[in-house]
Amino acid sequence: MTSLDKRVIIEFVKVGAYVKVSAIDPTTRVEVSIVGDPSMSQATLERTAVQKLKYVLNKPKQEN
Repeated sequence: MTSLDKRVIIEFVKVGAYVKVSAIDPTTRVEVSIVGDPSMSQATLERTAVQKLKYVLNKPKQEN
């Protein structure tokens, strides 16, 4: 991640037949979310959301 703070806020919300997992970097306030199968383990869903957050934080910024 681009910040030195390695904390991540994780939120799980069950919505019907799926679960929405949000990962938030408290330093930059960047938030990403994924949608997964509730039968998957919590650790797998969390790991996927954190990987997506790291990807977004490390993605080069595009200038318009």
